[in-house]
Amino acid sequence: MKKSIINTRVIHRYLGFFLVGVLAVYAISGITLIFRKTDSFKKTVIKEIILDKDTQTKDLGKVLKIPDFKVDSTQLEMVYFKEGNFNQKTGRAIISTKEYPYLLDKMMKLHKATTNSPVYWLNIFFGLSLLFFVISSFWMFLPSTSTFKKGILFSILGFLMTILILFI
Repeated sequence: MKKSIINTRVIHRYLGFFLVGVLAVYAISGITLIFRKTDSFKKTVIKEIILDKDTQTKDLGKVLKIPDFKVDSTQLEMVYFKEGNFNQKTGRAIISTKEYPYLLDKMMKLHKATTNSPVYWLNIFFGLSLLFFVISSFWMFLPSTSTFKKGILFSILGFLMTILILFI
């Protein structure tokens, strides 16, 4: 029993040290994702795109990859919309977007990776590692110690708080 406790502690310790960088990335991107519906942390980027002159006004949103695209006004050959404008004569579109800085954008994509992403395995490994931390933390102390009993109490309180927050 004592040997398995020591082995669990050693694995817990070094896996924790190994994952420090990943933990920092997920913490920063996770906090940033809370503000994703705002322009916090984003910078304005102006892009010039040359489109086919025959691009129809109704297709602009799709071609420019602008969700909920809506034309505000049209004057001669110019089409104006919230994100910019399009010159039907030259095919030149100028759009303004809000984007995360390069490094933060990469961190967010890692955080939100799906099976379509080449790094989704890191999310799986990270999730399994966190699950290991949860389970192995109960083997850090002998069940007869007061630290273990207080740990169980705090674990139950944390679990109940999370359930309460889920339903608020």
